[in-house]
Amino acid sequence: MTVNLGYACLNTTLQQQKPKVTCNRGMIRRTFLAKGVDYASSLALQNILDLSAILEWNAANNIKVFRITSCLFPWASEYELEQLPDFHRICVALKAAGDLAKSTGQRVSFHPGPFNILSSPKEHVVRNSYKDLEHHGRIFDLMGMPRNHWAKINIHVGASYGNREKAIQTWCKNFDGLSDAVKSRLTVENDDKENLYSTKMLYDWVYSQTGVPIVFDSHHFECGPQDTDYEEALLMAVDTWPKGIRPTCHHSNSRKNYEDPTVMKNAHSDWYYEPFIDCGFDLDVVLECKKKELALLKYRRDFCEEQSLEAA
Repeated sequence: MTVNLGYACLNTTLQQQKPKVTCNRGMIRRTFLAKGVDYASSLALQNILDLSAILEWNAANNIKVFRITSCLFPWASEYELEQLPDFHRICVALKAAGDLAKSTGQRVSFHPGPFNILSSPKEHVVRNSYKDLEHHGRIFDLMGMPRNHWAKINIHVGASYGNREKAIQTWCKNFDGLSDAVKSRLTVENDDKENLYSTKMLYDWVYSQTGVPIVFDSHHFECGPQDTDYEEALLMAVDTWPKGIRPTCHHSNSRKNYEDPTVMKNAHSDWYYEPFIDCGFDLDVVLECKKKELALLKYRRDFCEEQSLEAA
């Protein structure tokens, strides 16, 4: 059994450098309206160049799993990539980042925002979801990432609208309208609210109809619908992944339980107080706490080295 640990979007160590290294340079709408695609283009190029710097840091620290921020392109919904003055340089930088990830054995992914709701009955919501998801698929294509679930684009089903099964049917219907650049990479994740979707629901209603793999989130399991035990839920999620591609899971602890009793139970903690329970599977696990790579390194010290000593 092996578990590769990763983290998401930002590297706080590199962000504190001068000049800072980050992939989420952006701007408010007023600035975008004033400065337009020229400024958006320059920010996007620097974000992507810094993505390679983060991947280099990951490689030096033996980190094999990394979620790329969806903020690479500021106000991406307002233009086509080809309209950016730096488009050629951006393509070169994306390919370089992809080559670096592959040469250092790093698995990269996306987790587009919660406004991607393929289950929505509103056409404009689905249309905007298509546009955003296709944007992510295009980035992975430009990076040279494979069109399979090794380079996953992970989303939630979205709202249930008071009728889970009907919402799922809408989701599956709209899934068929996506291009192969997205369909071949798309995964779904169990939810952290009781009125949304468990791993079992996703297995019975989404995977069974579409073959879309399930990303199991341990913290969401604690907060969401309780219709199986932990091991059964993880087993179902693992079973959905294609042969030869390691299942991906997410792990976080409750901030309410360990750091701040005044917040909601589904809030993520800054650090880790309980390890991910892998049930003996080979997995890639994205750690989703607020301290990013620092928490990953501490997690290794607190749990992985301790487990290695016990095994010895």
